[in-house]
Amino acid sequence: KYRWQVELFFKWIKQHLKIKSFWGTTESAVRIQIFSAITAYCMVAIVEHDLQLNRSNYEVLRILSASLLDKTPIKDLFTKEPVDVINDGQLSLNFF
Repeated sequence: KYRWQVELFFKWIKQHLKIKSFWGTTESAVRIQIFSAITAYCMVAIVEHDLQLNRSNYEVLRILSASLLDKTPIKDLFTKEPVDVINDGQLSLNFF
């Protein structure tokens, strides 16, 4: 019974967290990687819920990961109109 719950947990991890392989082999390394992935997944779900976006978690994560080094507020990333022009020498990416 408990083994099946572990199997279901790892199936959920593979489907939702996109962990293809573990970087470390120790228990601590695996725990850190899983907890980090779960934390990132929860943060994306909170952003999606709070901003009432009608997008999948994958799409929200893709937009956020592409703008990690950008200082644009999160709310503006999803409310702006898509732009494909060059502003002030920087190319704006179109994700929509």
